[in-house]
Amino acid sequence: MDLDAFRAPAGRIIRVGAGEVAYEAFVPHPLPPALELDDGLIRRLSAADRRLGELAGLCRAMPGFQLFVQPFIRREAVLSSRIEGTTAGITDLYAYEAGQLPLFPHLKVPPESEIREVLNYIDTLQYGLERLQTLPVSLRLIRELHARLMEGVRGGQAYPGEFRRSQNRIGPPGRLLREATYVPPPVPEMHEALAALERYIHSEDRYPPLVRLGFIHYQFEAIHPFVDGNGRIGRLLLALLLVAWDLLPQPVLYLSAFFERHRTEYYDALLAVSTRSAWRDWLDFFLRGVAEEAGDTVTKARRLQDLQTEWRGKLASARASGFAFRLRAGLFAAPILTTPRSKKFWA
Repeated sequence: MDLDAFRAPAGRIIRVGAGEVAYEAFVPHPLPPALELDDGLIRRLSAADRRLGELAGLCRAMPGFQLFVQPFIRREAVLSSRIEGTTAGITDLYAYEAGQLPLFPHLKVPPESEIREVLNYIDTLQYGLERLQTLPVSLRLIRELHARLMEGVRGGQAYPGEFRRSQNRIGPPGRLLREATYVPPPVPEMHEALAALERYIHSEDRYPPLVRLGFIHYQFEAIHPFVDGNGRIGRLLLALLLVAWDLLPQPVLYLSAFFERHRTEYYDALLAVSTRSAWRDWLDFFLRGVAEEAGDTVTKARRLQDLQTEWRGKLASARASGFAFRLRAGLFAAPILTTPRSKKFWA
């Protein structure tokens, strides 16, 4: 790591090894940091809270909102995986699930392995939401999520469901550890940091929930506890904590779209916390993402509701059968249907 960049770090630098193989690693301080919310951050927080509250109210008030949850989950899976280098799009995903990729010859079809990564993300998120009924967000749950996320896909040989047993790094491949952009905590310090993070998740402090979420996301990424899959697990945790903390009744807010649009700023803001304790800048970015994505989700949900109402009116005017009405509802969850898959709507 470039030690000159770590001018006022949010943790401590430790030296590991000796001689030619020696390197420095970063160990983040336990949460929370000592941070006063200035007027600018308070305005950001207010806007994010307001948009999030609007989204939560819409979830509770809109009839049939559950129909729209699956499209939002799939969009998140595609975008979170894209940050990690996949090229699969939402049409690829729906066509693959329906077994109809050959019907879209104009698409540049990504490798099936990439679509499997996206499907694993969906399965992992749904598993996590179900698991919250019996298990709180914890290191155990995080390991279970990782095992499902990495099953049978790229990185699946790198100890799925287990925290790393060796040093990892962030930076260009093929470099020595001391030349990496960022080196997370060594294994013993990693376990200590993870235990402290788990305690923080279940503790209370003076910071509002959205600020705490920003703290937690940075901390998990800084600890980087897996050989692969850290980014996706970190973003999954945000979705699960929003539900677990009762900030949203449904898993419909995802920040991957915002992070993907501002990928360089996202990574720079995270690194700046490590190098110079730039918590304020990171939280400003994070809360801006919450406000933008909550507002965008409200807009999309209302458009889907308008479309649903329009289709219902057209079917009613045509005196369509009950099957057609049920099929209309099913298309919001799976817009590409085959005849066999549509049979479940016949009864």
